[in-house]
Amino acid sequence: MTETLFTADPARLVLSALFGLALLLILIIKGKFQPFVAILISALAIGLAAGMPVKMITDTVTKGMGKTLEGIAMLVGLGSMFGAILEISGGAERVALSMMRKFGEKRAPWALGITGMVVAIPVFFDAGLIILIPLAFSIAKRAKKSVLFFVIPLLAGLAVGHAFIPPTPGPVLVANILGVDLGLVIGLGLICGTVAMICAGPVFGNFIGRKFDVPVPTAYSEQPEFDEDKLPSFGTVVSIIMIPLVLILLNTASSVVPFLKAIAPVLQFLGTPFVALLLSTVAAMFLLGLRHGFTMGELEKVMTKSLEPTGLILLVTAGGGVLRYMLQDSGLGDIIGNAVAATPLPLVVVAFLIAIAVRIAIGSATVAMTMAAGIVAAMPAVAGLSPLYLACMVMAIAGGSTAFSHVNDSGFWLVKSLCGLDEKTTFQTWTVMETVVGVCGFLVALVISFFA
Repeated sequence: MTETLFTADPARLVLSALFGLALLLILIIKGKFQPFVAILISALAIGLAAGMPVKMITDTVTKGMGKTLEGIAMLVGLGSMFGAILEISGGAERVALSMMRKFGEKRAPWALGITGMVVAIPVFFDAGLIILIPLAFSIAKRAKKSVLFFVIPLLAGLAVGHAFIPPTPGPVLVANILGVDLGLVIGLGLICGTVAMICAGPVFGNFIGRKFDVPVPTAYSEQPEFDEDKLPSFGTVVSIIMIPLVLILLNTASSVVPFLKAIAPVLQFLGTPFVALLLSTVAAMFLLGLRHGFTMGELEKVMTKSLEPTGLILLVTAGGGVLRYMLQDSGLGDIIGNAVAATPLPLVVVAFLIAIAVRIAIGSATVAMTMAAGIVAAMPAVAGLSPLYLACMVMAIAGGSTAFSHVNDSGFWLVKSLCGLDEKTTFQTWTVMETVVGVCGFLVALVISFFA
């Protein structure tokens, strides 16, 4: 926990925070400011309004950038390159097609939901959606049903993989801030995420698909069928995707399983998130790239190009870290902590509500996770919680940061454009689906927290 070196009037701190967050909303929604610039301006405004010394404000900005990026910069870069290889090799399509064959067309929503969860572990939400949505459209065209029967489960799976299951950056960052073992977070994430995917995917998708008859967009109506002969094997793709999860889980198990203790140092090294993801990326280069006709030169170009959008991702996420440390160093964390201590709400519920508030205000799920985790970590009561309860709080923050996506979230507009929906229908489908994912994941974590 960060020690607060600045003391100000509590009322002034609260007003400063409200002013800064209101300014952030105005700059992004009304002023159409670039999010990173808007976040920096609002963070500086909070510090100045709170009366923090100028040197402390600039130091906090530097600290916020550095501490946030040190936890996710390599993961974002490696994840982008891994996703690029998965895309050009057809690995994601192979997973989807194999799942479809296993489940059958009648249970296609279940296959798409599970596929989304698996693919979102190494691939960013936006990239996973663009890669896989043609398959959902293809199934909808053959079944002559609303695309929502199939797109909603895919979206739910991608949302769960993005928010609940490391080594995706969001849950890794929250786990690091709260000091929770990643293996425990993966295990709990799989439990909470699976329940959330089922409720928001096949179940909600079946309901909303009957309510809205959305046709296949014209741009995808004449899409060619996948040539399966050119795709990598299902076992190869899934094995590579599972490398980081297995290594991280083995690292966790090495401290409690007797026969693993002898090689614990090795497993601790291999189970470090960036090392585990690096190994899976190298494996993808050889097994999905070179083995399927790509040269090293071609792979280098594809992987380098994949890093182009990561600058924005990293800066916006780091901006969220800056805002988090500004709120924390100003002393607002202690104020929130004292207020929470006076309420009967469990901390896991408080974490969920804080994450929802930030998500609604800012839009980005990853930024919402960063800020909510920082606010929660500043509460004195967090220090005495058990590892399992802290892991439940990670899930609560993930759930709150997923719910209530609206017009300030890029995912809202991406889904709207890809599916050819209007704003009202996007609210009724995408926004509700995201909220079901977040609430269901949180409720599972809440129940588990009673036994922590």
